[in-house]
Formats: sequence, structure tokens, C-alpha cells
Amino acid sequence: MAGTMAGKAPMVRSKTRASATKRRAAGPSAGQSDVQSNVQSAGPTDIVVAGGGYVGLSVAVAIRSAAPALSVAVVDPQPPQAVDRDTRCSAIAAAAVRLLGQLDIWRRVAADAQPINEMIITDSRLTDVMRPVFLTFAYDRADEAAVEPFAYMLPNRSLIRALRERAGELGVELLTDAVAAFAAGPAATDITLAGGGARRARLLVAADGVRSRLRDLAGIRTLHWPYGQTGIVVTVAHEREHHGRAEEHFLPAGPFAILPLKGNRSSLVWTERDAEAQRLMAADDLTFELELEQRFGHHLGAISVEGPRRAFPLGLTLARDYVAERLVLAGDAAHGMHPIAGQGLNIGFRDAAALAETVVEAHRLGLDIGSLAVLERYQRWRRFDTVRMGVATDVLNRLFSNDNPLLRVVRDVGLGLVDRMPGLKRRFIDQAAGEGRDTPRLLLGEAI
Repeated sequence: MAGTMAGKAPMVRSKTRASATKRRAAGPSAGQSDVQSNVQSAGPTDIVVAGGGYVGLSVAVAIRSAAPALSVAVVDPQPPQAVDRDTRCSAIAAAAVRLLGQLDIWRRVAADAQPINEMIITDSRLTDVMRPVFLTFAYDRADEAAVEPFAYMLPNRSLIRALRERAGELGVELLTDAVAAFAAGPAATDITLAGGGARRARLLVAADGVRSRLRDLAGIRTLHWPYGQTGIVVTVAHEREHHGRAEEHFLPAGPFAILPLKGNRSSLVWTERDAEAQRLMAADDLTFELELEQRFGHHLGAISVEGPRRAFPLGLTLARDYVAERLVLAGDAAHGMHPIAGQGLNIGFRDAAALAETVVEAHRLGLDIGSLAVLERYQRWRRFDTVRMGVATDVLNRLFSNDNPLLRVVRDVGLGLVDRMPGLKRRFIDQAAGEGRDTPRLLLGEAI
């Protein structure tokens, strides 16, 4: 979760050249004609995916697995070996595990995955001697409904390596390059690559992150709401075993999450106000570890930082449209939200599963996979879910990232009530596991 907001933050709108609707009505510009003139005479690719992260690779693998007749290329500027430097880890919900199982990925990474068997939630101040537990989510192996942990922690590099390996096996073309420009036409989009090459595709998938260049080139506007908070991510080693328990400590500046990893290690997502985060990132190792220990506590023994500290600004970003002519947004290119609920990666997997299902079913029916009529089905499917999750994380961040005595009483009473209502707790666990209405087949463990 993130830090406090002392009142309503201003809504910031991104600047764009024109709306997607106006761009489609106006037809190709002179710049687009230049793009078309650069297209090579080689045969077209059905789908080009811009972005080689977990969303882009999942889309490519899912489509090729279900529809081998469709050719797919993934374009990413990072060389393959760059993943070896990624020390981050992510929470993979149970539904995403089922998706990865269907794509023949999970067996390749399961040995690196740490199940989350329990989560505790506290609400306190840094000066409090005790941190009372207000809410506990536990995976009970005796519960017939709980056939699997609701989430796992997995190193990012293990996931990306496995996805790239599977993509190669399926014949997905992996290019170390970037999309510099594109021009959508009635039957295909002409793509110019930064390295000088060019492609013609029936569909271009923008999975290039929250600062998506393709989204801006398409003229798709965003709503952006900065929180004035920074998320610090770091891995720590500790003396005692965590037993698969995750912890979320709500502190006045924002949540401090301790997420279990394989061995006596944990991944931390530490939210602070921007100025304080800058101070911590600039601090020497001793000062940083002392501040960290104050928030972490001593229940797992002595702790030590492993690897680099990373920091990123926190805010809510929602694209106004998820589709344009022969272009579709997926993952952070469509939405970026606060990590308070740990759902960012899993929302991206839901995008990937829904997009793959939409494209494959359209292909089987003989429809144009890049047409707006087809792509708008994906937009209707995903927009409500992502907006709902974005609003939920925004409300939770505002409710918990403060030291208002009245709000503290309200939220602590609320957490205590939820803890005493098994049915409601089960619903929250199902949500954390990625289950809900209109769940794509892959997330249910079913083939497309």
C-alpha cells in the first residue's frame, strides 16, 4: 500500500495529439505514409507484441498455444540477458498459477515459488510497542474449498526466462528492438522498428508499460492521479523461518509489506512519502538498515539487505480507451495502480488471458482479429474490472495511509468484523486468488 493523501489529489490528464476517434476518422497522416513506405516486402506477421515482460510474453504464448496458425512476434528493447539483473519478486495469485499451468510454464518455475499460506494485517504507528493483528487470512489444508494457496511469491527472472523459453518452443519470434512508429490501415498496421526494420501486422499489442509510447502515439488519453508516495522494493535475509506467512503493516506513511521467499528471505514493498523515500534511497547502508529494522521488527531475528534498493513513484493511471484501430493495450499500458492489494501483476495476467481468448475465438470464427468490432469485446471485458480495482486500491490507500484517529477507529473496527465473518473472509481470499465473475478460461485452468 502507499502513503497518505492529505485531501483529494488533483486529477491530471496526459497531453496527447488527438483522440483515437479523430485519428481514425482523419485517416493516415504524412508520417504514417512514411511508415508504410518502409515496410519490407516480407510476408506479414499476424500479431506483433510490443513489450517482452510477463504480459506481452503471456499473450504471445497463449495465442500460439491455442492457435498455432497465427504468427506472433514479440519486440522488446531489452536484450535477453537483462533479465538476469532483475532481483525483484512478484506475488502470483492462484488463478495466474492455473494460467501458467495451462501454458506449460508453472512446472518450469514451481521449484522457485514460495507459497503464501497465511497473511496478517496490522494497523499501527512506528512508535507503538505492539502491533495488534486485526485480520488474518490463512490457507487451511483441512478446508475442502482451499485446495491451493491463494498466492505464491516468485522471482521475476524465473518467470520471464520460462516464458521466453516456452515462446521459443512455440515458434514465437523474439526480437531485440522497439516499435518506433506505426500506421494503421484498413487491413493491417505498418510498423517501423527503431533498428531500421519494419513489419506489417494485423494486430499490434501495446504491452510496453505504464509510460507506454505506443499508447501516446495512438492518441489514447489517460487519467493520472499521483499519490505523492514512493514504493521502495528490497530483498532481506533473516535468521528465522517465515513459514510462508506474509505481513501487511499499515503505517501512517503507507503500507509496509513483508512477502515470503524461498529460504529465510523476504521481499519488502515499503511505501513512504516522496521526500522521506528520497532520503532513505540516498542513505548509507547502516542508516537504511536501521530504518528498515524499525519497521520490520525483530520477530524473524536479525535481518540484512540483499541486493540493490529500487524505488518507483506511486499513482493511479487509467487509459480512457484500451483499443484503437488495429491496436490494443494490455497490462500497465492500460492501467497502473497502487500495490496496496498486490494485484498489479495479476490484473495484467487477466488482461493477457482475456485478450488471448478474444483473439483466438475471433480467429476460429474467421473474423478479422485486428478489427475494432473484435477488439471492443476485450475492452468491454476488461475495463470494468480494472477500473473497479483501481478505485478499490485508491480508497484503501486513502483510508489506511494516514494517522487520523477517527479513521483509525473505523478501519480497525472494520478489520475486526471481517476477521469474525468466515464467509466474507472467503470472498476476500477468492478475490486475492484472482477469482471472480467473467474469469477468462485460462485463469480457470481451462484451455481456450
